[in-house]
Amino acid sequence: MSSPRVVAIEPSSPAERAGLLPGDEILAIAGEVPRDVIRWQILTDEPEIDLVVQRGDENFQVVVTKDGAEPLGAEVHAALFDKVQTCDNHCEFCFIHQLPKGMRRSLYLKDDDYRLSFLYGNFTTLTRFTELDLERVITERLSPLNVSIHATDPDIRADILKNRRGAVSLRWLRALLDHGIDVHGQIVVCPGVNDADVLDDTLAGVLERFPELATICVVPLGISKFSNQPRMRAHTVAEAQRVVDLVAEWQETFLSTLGRRLVYAADEYYLMAERSFPDAVTYDGFPMHEDGIGMARTLEAEFNDPAVTEPTGPRAGFFAWVDGAPADGYRAPRVDSPASVVSVGAGATASVEPTSTPVALLPRPSAPVAVLTGTLGAPIVRPLIESSGRADARVVVVPNDYFGGNIGVTGLMVGEDIARILAAEPEGHRYLLPDVCLSRGVFLDGMSVDELPRPVEVISTDGAALRTALERR
Repeated sequence: MSSPRVVAIEPSSPAERAGLLPGDEILAIAGEVPRDVIRWQILTDEPEIDLVVQRGDENFQVVVTKDGAEPLGAEVHAALFDKVQTCDNHCEFCFIHQLPKGMRRSLYLKDDDYRLSFLYGNFTTLTRFTELDLERVITERLSPLNVSIHATDPDIRADILKNRRGAVSLRWLRALLDHGIDVHGQIVVCPGVNDADVLDDTLAGVLERFPELATICVVPLGISKFSNQPRMRAHTVAEAQRVVDLVAEWQETFLSTLGRRLVYAADEYYLMAERSFPDAVTYDGFPMHEDGIGMARTLEAEFNDPAVTEPTGPRAGFFAWVDGAPADGYRAPRVDSPASVVSVGAGATASVEPTSTPVALLPRPSAPVAVLTGTLGAPIVRPLIESSGRADARVVVVPNDYFGGNIGVTGLMVGEDIARILAAEPEGHRYLLPDVCLSRGVFLDGMSVDELPRPVEVISTDGAALRTALERR
């Protein structure tokens, strides 16, 4: 177990007044060694904080005095200071098992840690959850959490997780709900395994056993070309349509019995089923926006309404926690791309301070503009571009050859594929890149934006940022 290491000090903060410096190791707080940033936040939320600090080879005590609710003002290096609780399931659809060789080692780490669920929105199966974990969640009110359900039938769930504990681990979900913890559920649907009648039975099981769930997202499995699981395959159009229909039917059932729709299908399903997206009102405020539920409708609303300057919510980059995005309080927002837009590429970088409306620093705002997006993002973005009235704006689709298979979401675009597409595009145009495919300026394949063959403008992944970028002439 490592100690939290200070990486930044806020000017004029209690931490600065007490003499803390970047690089300091915090060995103890009030005699306790914190395991994670959650405990760090609790222990430092006191008017007087007793720290044991290591600086170089020297250990010494520091007493920090705060004024009322003033935050400590020290940022630490990671969200977890002890070991990540790894996953011992062997799900056939697990995307980590489908990664190509040669990526960063940290990307191959499978977590099943309730703390990362709380901090970053990761989903946990609860197969490694314990009584001590439950006690901490309840005592510290670590809510909301995100739980992978997949199926409520014990045998089917154990088969999906390839873990016999999967048959009984949903007892922890019941315990969490009994103690008032908000839980969002997820069902990854695998054709021929837990779709059709099994999905219908699962949603019936939710109504019977877990009606207090805050929401349930129903998402399709992603299959890369590196998958070696024979049962895993992409949905047919008819199968996707059946999922969409089931979700709609159960929304009506939940609405009539619970007073809320509870279950929502991912945007991908409507694209695969060749169906229109539901009206925005049916998403009930978009509580699962970060999980790809209703993103098309929020993008549309943000783009079409000039009064909207604040996006519905940030979309965490893939594996954001792995890349060490620091936790700010309990939730960990991305710090690499705030509300501002960053214009970068081809060996040069420039940035702007965050503003309520993103504004990019561009050498040629009058140049033709192209929006880079994945194959699944194109049908959503293209109508918005066409409605903008800007004749020189277009969509540039980036097929995902790096992962292959049915991977087409914008968040999984990598530098190698983008570079290949940009190399064939004209010079001097403006290329808009959604920030969701980046973590601190780096793609999943390790390539950075300044290695691309054309300059790109990295914009926030929301309709307001897209509208503002297009309006710059």
